[in-house]
Amino acid sequence: MLQFLKYVLATFVGIIVFIFLSFFILAGIGSALSSDDTVVVEDKSVLRLDLNQPIQEVGVDNPFAELGGPFGGNENVVGLKDILEALKNAQIDDKIKGVYLKTEGPGAGWATLEEIRNQLIEFKKSKKFVVTYGETYSEKGYYIASVADKIYLNPAGGLEWNGLSAEYSFFKGTFDKLEIKPLVFRVGEFKSAIEMFSRQDMSEASKKQSIELIQAINNNFLKNISASRNISTEELKGLADSLAVEDPKSALKYKFVTNLGYQDELETVLKRDLKIEEKKGISYIGVEKYLKGESKIKEGDFNNRVGVLVAEGEITSGDGGDENIGSEKFVKELKEIRENDKIKAVVIRINSPGGSALASDVMWREIQLTAKKKPVIASMSDVAASGGYYMAMGCDTIVAQPNTITGSIGIFGLIFNVTDFMNNKLGITFDGVGTSPHADWPTATRDMTDFEKSRIQKSVNEGYETFTTKAAAGRKMSVEKLKSLAQGRVWSGVEAKENGLVDVLGGVDDAIKIAAKAAKLKEGDYRVRYYPEKKKPFDELLTKIMGDNEEKATAKTLGDLAPYVKMYKKLMNMGGTQTRMPFELIIR
Repeated sequence: MLQFLKYVLATFVGIIVFIFLSFFILAGIGSALSSDDTVVVEDKSVLRLDLNQPIQEVGVDNPFAELGGPFGGNENVVGLKDILEALKNAQIDDKIKGVYLKTEGPGAGWATLEEIRNQLIEFKKSKKFVVTYGETYSEKGYYIASVADKIYLNPAGGLEWNGLSAEYSFFKGTFDKLEIKPLVFRVGEFKSAIEMFSRQDMSEASKKQSIELIQAINNNFLKNISASRNISTEELKGLADSLAVEDPKSALKYKFVTNLGYQDELETVLKRDLKIEEKKGISYIGVEKYLKGESKIKEGDFNNRVGVLVAEGEITSGDGGDENIGSEKFVKELKEIRENDKIKAVVIRINSPGGSALASDVMWREIQLTAKKKPVIASMSDVAASGGYYMAMGCDTIVAQPNTITGSIGIFGLIFNVTDFMNNKLGITFDGVGTSPHADWPTATRDMTDFEKSRIQKSVNEGYETFTTKAAAGRKMSVEKLKSLAQGRVWSGVEAKENGLVDVLGGVDDAIKIAAKAAKLKEGDYRVRYYPEKKKPFDELLTKIMGDNEEKATAKTLGDLAPYVKMYKKLMNMGGTQTRMPFELIIR
């Protein structure tokens, strides 16, 4: 009886504690959700722009970051849209006197950096200052920093200046050791996405396109820095070739930076320029907080909108997720935009290396249907290649940055034969029956016959013909000319503009203006709305909890094998027919 009472008492206490803790958790959540978001910008404020983090097309809010525990985690993810909007507001905000940049190693692609850099140049037209301090600067970081009026480098720091490089990873050796045979089917001499499985180095065709691609991006990089720093492109290239910028003193000598000093020394100068007492601190305000204040940009007519539909990540069938483009979700969103009479024009903002050929075609069809009803403009971000280009070619006009990576018009198919791996490494064998000789085709558990392989190649060939025919129609050029630009080859935005794969060089704002003009909307008479709309805070909480739980469960179950399973899933997504650019291209 005594033991029973102990259990009853323990249960009762547990319930009380659970209720007590739940109350405080819910109170914390309620506080986060109902907190006063009104932000008052102080006089003589400085917009603090921290680019030393991953930058997405649209930011992700985490209102529970300060709560800690299961509701905390990473801080808000800043979006390119937010950065550009903050800079536009700050340019006409009398309380913002300048911008303080943190840009040592930004987590963004070259086209995203181009958008930010151009907006900073536009901001400087207000005669307000832009300053930056860094302990070190990568070349991407310096590309942004080079527009600043004052560039401070830590006296013990460094600046990378040795040219751009592109690097690929190859896994043939790994698959050989595991006795896994990748079966590759492709069309296009330059469709090098599959070389990671079939080679241990780059083919001549892959080297050719890669060299020309990074050279085009490097030329744009040098040209713009030359204009900002008043250093000739020839000198900039020579300094990279000779590794002459080897320490802070040489960076100052060659005018890459304006000052060698520490952060407090830069802040002393800022206080003097802002006429702030030395004992007082500078009123910095970050992008997220600043955007919670009153917007200085007046919006146009609520009934006249330009909708920007963001398509970011790899292309897959189904709903997809936060890190990829699901064709079903995309189609649903675009259909709603098409049927909304208040939205007069559409911009498809693409940042994708491609993916499923079928999913790409499904989205292309929806873009075509929308283009029959209202103007549709493509805006290319860092990458809009292969399946990403497939989406763009259905639009009325294609806008790309000079350093956008695009093209890669080609198809490949990939199947992994795991027979030897399962048999020799794991001792697993396979056997079965069927109603016809090819009932199990295509298969990963036996060698396929030449006839079976030929059928897959035929499907890939037909996919390539479909891709190139539709691309030629979209670009209003002959199929023969289009095919001469295809073969899976990637191009920079500059090259794509020259060969007719792109219409206009510019950013998302340029695409929005083109869309508005096509819809006969006058400047100032329309609003811009991004889709999909940001999730509500409670939805973000549920997504975070579910995502974290799944990742933790995988890590707990598999331990050190968890990262390999994640890689395996990514490889499996490459199965079937793909419109995908060279895999994991890293330019730095």
